[in-house]
Amino acid sequence: MLRSFIAALALSLAGLAGAAQAADTPPDVLARTTTQEVLAVLKQDRDIRNGDMSRVYQLVEAKILPNFDFNRMTQLAVGKNWPRASAKQKQALVAEFRNLLVRTYSASLIAFNNQSVEFKPFTMKPDDEDVIVRTEIRQPGGQPIPIDYNMYKTAFGWKVYDVSIDSVSLVTNYRASFATTVRQNGIDGLIKTLADQSARAATSGKPAARPGS
Repeated sequence: MLRSFIAALALSLAGLAGAAQAADTPPDVLARTTTQEVLAVLKQDRDIRNGDMSRVYQLVEAKILPNFDFNRMTQLAVGKNWPRASAKQKQALVAEFRNLLVRTYSASLIAFNNQSVEFKPFTMKPDDEDVIVRTEIRQPGGQPIPIDYNMYKTAFGWKVYDVSIDSVSLVTNYRASFATTVRQNGIDGLIKTLADQSARAATSGKPAARPGS
């Protein structure tokens, strides 16, 4: 649960930029200037603190997910099996992977409790289009947990395509379990597994387990 929450907070910090942010806002500024807003929402929103999942879903859908490139994330997570999928299967994979993360991190956001964020020094060249923004999540009585955002520049601004938690890549972590599921049950089996995991998370209010776990 703690790891899931840390991942959720990581996604939140990268995501709560809103449509008002300029497309050319540097990636570190994009993350840094939204941190206090994110923490304020998690601390002050009474509905979220009372476990209102519908309110959390609204927060995730409206403020977090628009800043992620789920097509790229899904392609990287599916890995070598991606070319084997039909156009229809690829569309379903993206949709179900997105749903899985919505359910997982929405449930995990409920666990927020006095964490803070420190941004590490960041430099980039004017022509850089792929960068890593490094941060640490600090929690009372615990060791800092490094969070790295892999971001790349698009025509719509900087987008997150991977998050590493304590040097463990979200995309790479899912890739291993996705490969196992495809090997056992094929592409359609992976789609079904993702859908089933999301459905269970929606009804239980707990983070969804990874396919194959």
